[in-house]
Amino acid sequence: MKQQKKQFFMLSLGCSKNTVDSESMGKLLHESGFNGTADPDDASVLIVNTCGFIEAARQESIGALRELAEAKQPNQLLIAAGCMAQRYGDEVVEWVPGIDGVIGTRRWMDIVPFVRKLRARKHPQPLYHLPEEAVTVGKDEKGVIRTAVQGRSAYLKIADGCRRPCAFCAIPQIKGTHVSRPAKTIIAEAVRLQEAGLQELILISQDTSDYGHDLGMKNGLSQLLRQITQAAPAIPWIRLMYAYPGYVTDELIETMATSPQIVNYLDIPLQHGSRETLKRMRRPANIEWVYRTVEKLRAAMPDIAIRTTFIVGYPGETDAEFDELKQFVQDLQFDRVGAFTYSYEASTPSATVSWQVEEAVKEARQAELMELQQAISLAKNQQQVGRTLPILVEGFGDGVSVGRSYRDAPEIDGYVIVPGELPLGELVPIRIDGAMTYDLTGLPD
Repeated sequence: MKQQKKQFFMLSLGCSKNTVDSESMGKLLHESGFNGTADPDDASVLIVNTCGFIEAARQESIGALRELAEAKQPNQLLIAAGCMAQRYGDEVVEWVPGIDGVIGTRRWMDIVPFVRKLRARKHPQPLYHLPEEAVTVGKDEKGVIRTAVQGRSAYLKIADGCRRPCAFCAIPQIKGTHVSRPAKTIIAEAVRLQEAGLQELILISQDTSDYGHDLGMKNGLSQLLRQITQAAPAIPWIRLMYAYPGYVTDELIETMATSPQIVNYLDIPLQHGSRETLKRMRRPANIEWVYRTVEKLRAAMPDIAIRTTFIVGYPGETDAEFDELKQFVQDLQFDRVGAFTYSYEASTPSATVSWQVEEAVKEARQAELMELQQAISLAKNQQQVGRTLPILVEGFGDGVSVGRSYRDAPEIDGYVIVPGELPLGELVPIRIDGAMTYDLTGLPD
């Protein structure tokens, strides 16, 4: 049998925010004497940081846990961590026999003492660590840098939780209310990443535009951005994700437009383009605000790339409301769009709406919306032909290098494909010579 003493295996599922939590738990385990391993057979502790946002994500998490549980050796511990663990608690153990411990999102920083308790237990019953309170997030993080580094890019979590009332979303149930991390801590982490040679810093939270609200700050995200750019001027790209509609202020737009380090890219999950649907979603329904704000963003930054996401098939969505969404997309010509079918979530207010849209209708609407967006995306990409763009090189294979421009966030947007081998992790000027629906091609300038 392979050596399993003081080694852990970590599988992180779901979003980039989960990835940061996984990295943080891994760092705490390293500091306590554990080594990470990519082979679960080598580990004495197996951890799955689960996603519990929608049904498909839950099934993926359950499948991963079952696979590990079935192969688990007697001297191995299996821990379900993260969002699904927090949301469903002891139900997770019913779904996956063989789990030894369940630890939620709100006290990930307790992973080391939790492992010790599991090792010291005298009876085989599962242990649970699922505190209700999340107020210690940002204040009791054991000094662990809250980032997930991927190549020369890094996600930096600036807050956790969410205070928005969206009827379809279980995040507040899972994460608790919005809690901002101290600006001093975030800035220190950015400086450390700068010293490590980082090329791209991606600020994330459930709602980045809400940063500082709980700290009594006005325009907190703008203030934080200015402090980061002053403290870490050598980071070439700073990217913003997950801004909430209605909270992209004039000050934030000005900060972005006047700070060369902040790339001209903004992700604003709008979720729909029909006022009535948005009202049922308990989302901001001021459609005029969206039109005005997109106009302001493009006036201040003519080359800005705006990304958004939409939910189709939300309960009660009529043909007319879906037509409004399509017109909205046609009018605003977003650079990047993600479209998702509504996922029924029993514990959310949307589950009580009697008129649920049929699955076949949801899927047809999703396909129709994405077909509409594909033409827009192609036209947007064709506008890049002839431009010279700095490309962050991320890989090489089959005779070509791939990288991302400022218009592309990791994992969710497109790539720039360049023949030949370019220096990995470097920003290289590329003259764009071709456009596809989602990707670009080019040559070194």
